[in-house]
Amino acid sequence: MTLDKLIIEFDKGLRTLFAPAQSARPLPGRDLGEAELAATDKKHAAGLMRVNHVGEVCAQALYQGQALTARDPAARTALEEAAREETEHLAWCESRIHALGGRKSLLNPVWYASSLALGMAAGALGDKWSLGFLAETERQVEAHLGGHLETLPEADAKSRAVVEQMQADEARHAETAVTYGAQELPAPIKMAMKFASKVMTKTAYWV
Repeated sequence: MTLDKLIIEFDKGLRTLFAPAQSARPLPGRDLGEAELAATDKKHAAGLMRVNHVGEVCAQALYQGQALTARDPAARTALEEAAREETEHLAWCESRIHALGGRKSLLNPVWYASSLALGMAAGALGDKWSLGFLAETERQVEAHLGGHLETLPEADAKSRAVVEQMQADEARHAETAVTYGAQELPAPIKMAMKFASKVMTKTAYWV
């Protein structure tokens, strides 16, 4: 990797962790009113959106690592396009966290560094396995967001609109990975991914 490329990738990491994320698309639910929530419901919604924000930080790092090691230009383009949409998700989650009076995870640098290493490792295995990892990640995130829709306060229509659009985007990312030749991952790897995701979500809800 050239020095220029290294600087660019380092800058991406700094922007993900410390700069306000930007979105080309409008915030889902922007025309909806802010609900009057009980303190417990507001805290719960903020915790869920913090978890979702951490998921998007991890996605940024994963796709960055995979794109760095991708061999096929088409696969690299698919990863970079997914990363751009995940940046929009970051912006949406940040907006809802702020509106709900919450904060982002204090462990975001840890989540980012570990996900970047994992993404580079997945990419090093070859494009088919890397895309398979992407597809499975997106399927699990889609299911995870579905669980959030079941527990988000019904009155918090703005957060629900964000999560619904994110869920649709994640499903499309998984389909794109399959289109580019994703290899189905072995069951033990899928189980390990689910376990790691559960640890992350439980921690991020509080920290």
